[in-house]
Amino acid sequence: MEIPASHRDLLDSEALAHIATIGPNGEPESTPVWFGWDGTHVRFSVTKKRQKYRNLTRDPRIALSIVDPANPYRYLEIRGTVARIDEDPNLDFINSMAQKYLKQKKYPWHTPGDERVVVVVEPQRTSQMG
Repeated sequence: MEIPASHRDLLDSEALAHIATIGPNGEPESTPVWFGWDGTHVRFSVTKKRQKYRNLTRDPRIALSIVDPANPYRYLEIRGTVARIDEDPNLDFINSMAQKYLKQKKYPWHTPGDERVVVVVEPQRTSQMG
């Protein structure tokens, strides 16, 4: 799936992505997350204790939206599925997100015993405005 050129800049921005997953009773759950873009997939970090992790292991459908920090009327929405969930035992990905968002080398809120994973999202449809 090709991301429209007019909105690709949002994938490299420091905006948060608001992800929507489907809860255990069919209700939507929306959460802001740090995210990365590898040119093909959107990736974000989560611990295995989080509801969004349980939601996505049960139902891999996901939607996310990214609002332009400079223009709240410009956004990119991506709908897709989880392609895979990768383990992150050395915290490499979350540390890279701390660098992107906080300008810090290490994620400052890590708690020993947290099992962190990287959710890899395969875009299937997009919509955009602005």
